[in-house]
Amino acid sequence: MMGNAAAGMVFNIMRFSVSDGPGIRTTVFLKGCPLHCVWCHNPESIDRDPEILIRQERCIRCGSCAEDCEEHAIVRVGDRYETDRDLCIACGGCIDACAADAREMVGRKMRTDEVMEDVLRDRLFYERSGGGVTFSGGEPLLQHEFLRELLTTCKQEGLHTAVDTTGFTTPAILQDIAALTDLFLFDLKSVDDGIHTRFTGVSNEIILANLRRLAEWNASVIVRIPIVPGVNDDAGSITKAGAFVASLKTVKELHLLPYHRTGVAKLERLGKKNGGPDFLPPDWEHLNELVGLLREHVETVCVGG
Repeated sequence: MMGNAAAGMVFNIMRFSVSDGPGIRTTVFLKGCPLHCVWCHNPESIDRDPEILIRQERCIRCGSCAEDCEEHAIVRVGDRYETDRDLCIACGGCIDACAADAREMVGRKMRTDEVMEDVLRDRLFYERSGGGVTFSGGEPLLQHEFLRELLTTCKQEGLHTAVDTTGFTTPAILQDIAALTDLFLFDLKSVDDGIHTRFTGVSNEIILANLRRLAEWNASVIVRIPIVPGVNDDAGSITKAGAFVASLKTVKELHLLPYHRTGVAKLERLGKKNGGPDFLPPDWEHLNELVGLLREHVETVCVGG
């Protein structure tokens, strides 16, 4: 294994994943994202710094967290303890003080060798299932030096590599990472720039250009579209997306990822609001209609990852 000089911010390592590429995989989630999708399933992934996640339903109202907070960021309000996020420095003292495990640190600095220690535990399962390692986020390319070293180490170990990306990065970084990546899971929110900017906070110009680049480089790519009712699930939006993907001659597979509401509870636990409407998950009948529309353009279309 290599020198392990790089380190980065990781917020989760999920073993035995079957929805982030082929076979049984370990998915490493890197923290930080340049997009702010209002429907984000993993809102804890957006901020680059560690954050405190609070499960009020577990709190036993003992007050130990407030007593141990040197920043005086935790105060009793009525029958519960509230945390002033502007005062909180995410030192973790309240987590150590909480006997009910109501508080959790999201995000920690890890070295390459620390990540790989977890990854290599399941090498046998990768080999038997045709799986490997997926790097997700957030946006893993935001930590491209750390990602490059992780990918390099995975290749030295003979592991299949996948990168789940928004595509929002520079061409140079994308090309650097592409040389070490066996499969890209490319999230395409919307081909309409106005819709994309409104709901993610950034234009899709760079994203679409980078998807074209990957196709030109003959990279292995699966396009994944999060289906969010009221945003990108109408026939016109889906037809445009299908036509765009069809124009990428080397991209033959497209997955639809139905919106789900797990991010709503996470936002509350992080003390945040999504700033968007109250989305509802799409129904299966509608998803099947969208699959039918897309199959007029793309060779392989399925629901799920």
